[in-house]
Amino acid sequence: MLQPHLFEYTMLDGSKKTLIKRIDDGSIINRFDMTPYPTRESDIVCPHFLELKWAIGCPFECAWCYLRGTLRHYSQKKKPTYKSRDKVELHLRRFFRVDYPDYREVLNTGEVADSLMSEHENTPFSSFIISLFETQDRHKALFLTKSDRVDNLLKAESHNQVIVSFSLNSNAVAQRWEKAPPVAKRIEAARKVSEAGYKTRIRIDPIVPYPQDQWISQYCKLVDDILSNLHPERITLGSLRGLQSTINEAADKSWVDYLGERSKWGKRVEFDLRHQTFKVISNYLEQKHGYTNIALCKEPVAMWESMGLDWKNCRCNCVW
Repeated sequence: MLQPHLFEYTMLDGSKKTLIKRIDDGSIINRFDMTPYPTRESDIVCPHFLELKWAIGCPFECAWCYLRGTLRHYSQKKKPTYKSRDKVELHLRRFFRVDYPDYREVLNTGEVADSLMSEHENTPFSSFIISLFETQDRHKALFLTKSDRVDNLLKAESHNQVIVSFSLNSNAVAQRWEKAPPVAKRIEAARKVSEAGYKTRIRIDPIVPYPQDQWISQYCKLVDDILSNLHPERITLGSLRGLQSTINEAADKSWVDYLGERSKWGKRVEFDLRHQTFKVISNYLEQKHGYTNIALCKEPVAMWESMGLDWKNCRCNCVW
C-alpha cells in the first residue's frame, strides 16, 4: 500500500507546518525542498512546493535548458519520456486521501517536463490530469509551459482545480536562444485559457539584458503585449543562471557570457545588473499598468529586500 511520508518544515514566515514530503518512493509526487530556511542575505528564497512527476524531458531546445544537465546521464537525454498513467493516478488518488484540516497544495507538473508536451497525442496529459483533479476540491494542478497548444484545455467542461502558467521572454531573447513557439503565439494561448476561466500565471524567465542597448524597450514591449491580452493572476520574474552541468551540455554557450557571479545555484548574472532588470520590469508593470502582484524566482534574501518585496510572504509561480 502506498504510504504518504510527512515532514515538519519551517515555512518562510517562520512558522512550523507538517506537510507531505512524498508519496511512497517519491517517483511521482515529491516535494522540492532543496532550499533550507533562509537565515543569511545570500540564502535563496524558494517555497517548498510539490512536484507531480508524470514525465521527464522537453521537446523544445532552449540553449540554457537545465534539463540538459539534469538528465545528462539518461540514455534518452532530454527527449520526452512518459511514466505510467496508471501509476500517476494511483499515487494521486492516495495523495487526495490525505486529510488534514485546511490542507491544500499546488502540484507542479512542469518542473522536469513541459506540462503540455503531449497535447498532440491521442491521450493528452491535460485531459487525463484535469479529470483527476476535478474529482476533489482542495488541491490544484499547475501546468507550466512554453507551448501554445491549448485546444484540449479549452475543451475541458470543468477546470476549477487547474492553474496554467506560461513561460515568456522578450522577442529578441526568444529568437536568439529559445527554440519554442513564438512569444506572440504563447501570449495568444494564455489569452484563450484566461478567457476560458483558467487561473493564468506568467513567468518572465530567464531575463537577459540583450541586446545591450535595447533590452529595456524589449521587456517593456513584452509587458505591454501580455497585459493588453490578459490580466495574469501572478507574474514571476527570474534571471539567467546556469549550473556547470548545464553549461557543459549546452551546444550554444553564448548566453554564458552574461553570467558573472558565482552562487550555490551555479553562475548568475551579477547582482547589480539582475537588480536593474527586475526593477525596470517591476516599475513598468506598476507605473504603466498598475500591476503589483509580482514575485521573484530563486533569488536570495538580499535581492527581495533590495526590491522592497516581502520574501517571508512569497507568493511565486509554484505555490498557492
